[in-house]
Amino acid sequence: MNAPIPGPPDPASTRGPLPGYLDHARIGPLSRRAATALTAATVLAGRADPADLDRLFALGAAARNSAARLLDARPHEIALAPSTSNGLFTVAAALHGPGTVLVPRGEFPANLYPWLRFAGRGGPDVRLLDPDGPRHITPDLLRRHLTPDVTALTVSAVDSLTGHLAPLAALKELLGPDRLLIVDAIQGLGAVPLEADAADVLVSGGQKWLRAGWGAALMLVRDRCGERLAPGLGGWAGVTDPFAVRHPAPSLPGAAAHLATNPDFPAAAAIGAAVDDLLDRGGPAAAGIRIRVTLAELLDRARQAGAEVLSDGLDPRERAGIGSFRLPGHAPDRVHRTLEAAGVITTRRDEWIRLSPHTSTPAAAVDLFAEALRTLTHRTTRTHGDTRADTTPIGTSSTTDTTSTSTSTSTSTSTSTSTESSTHTRPHAHTSAHTSTPTDAQEPSCPTS
Repeated sequence: MNAPIPGPPDPASTRGPLPGYLDHARIGPLSRRAATALTAATVLAGRADPADLDRLFALGAAARNSAARLLDARPHEIALAPSTSNGLFTVAAALHGPGTVLVPRGEFPANLYPWLRFAGRGGPDVRLLDPDGPRHITPDLLRRHLTPDVTALTVSAVDSLTGHLAPLAALKELLGPDRLLIVDAIQGLGAVPLEADAADVLVSGGQKWLRAGWGAALMLVRDRCGERLAPGLGGWAGVTDPFAVRHPAPSLPGAAAHLATNPDFPAAAAIGAAVDDLLDRGGPAAAGIRIRVTLAELLDRARQAGAEVLSDGLDPRERAGIGSFRLPGHAPDRVHRTLEAAGVITTRRDEWIRLSPHTSTPAAAVDLFAEALRTLTHRTTRTHGDTRADTTPIGTSSTTDTTSTSTSTSTSTSTSTSTESSTHTRPHAHTSAHTSTPTDAQEPSCPTS
């Protein structure tokens, strides 16, 4: 039996996220500008008048033009994929062997499985690289593995757990013009400036830092490497004459050669509007300053509460919008639930609690976070002079905690076997640092990066 389709949301449920929402590395609630564009494009799709269809196609072209401005590219070097994962599979299908693609071992699985699936099926072999300490990729690490068989390096612009910002320009300089630098940019694009001109190929969905929702991702394929990539998944939408009498028809020039079909046009409108909004507000440089300042304040409060901060050895310029901590003596799931009960929304990855604020995060979020940690670390039960930490979440009765606290001191950044949870069960109130901008976003309970 099919579940009933829910009716219109209660007005109180459309207020946007709580002021303590610190989970943009998981889901960036839809911005007002993106939501408006999505709604308008959906109306056009509902009418399906020929003129409206032309307008939908124009919205897709406009999104590519906006992305080209953001990535310092030519519009024909941009295509719209359904998601980051789809875009990376498209690139993996296009990169034929022989050869070897290097993949940092701690990569989020979306940037691992495409290469594993095509290895042995015409694609290059895969070699996993163990990270150098807190940094998921460094020039020294790449240099040690840069053997003659290497044809490409695929890497996240920002590590999804540590927040380490990859030195893309230095990596590309080492790779040289004959090897490809392929970048999964979803945890960096819109949060901090990226050395995007170093990337030969770059893919990023819009549902995190761009706050554009699902259904569209930017896929950049530079002209300088176009001949190295065959249209492995390119379908009828990627050829010059899709209605030719005989096929195959010649491929379209640029990134469009890799399109299997037309994009989701309402989603394209949303990601285009999100990119325009980012550029109008000063671009990634302005966003990065505000996000890093807020993150630094949050991590300082965590240290004051006795927390260990993952990758504390990173230079501030090496850290993007993500920071993770753990609180010795307190079970990670209890810490996560206690924060949520206080209105502070985060992600838990095994023993680490991940923080990811945005430009819209208000100053009150830092105070909420600090107060939740203070309550957690100062709630004690004294029995005959003996003091024990009571990690019972705020608003619940005290019970015996049978969850063992991790005693590992490892700072592994592997995410393929980690547990990630972030539940959102009630309406959220959104407060901007400057102006109140209600949104229509509600966060799902499904796991994402």
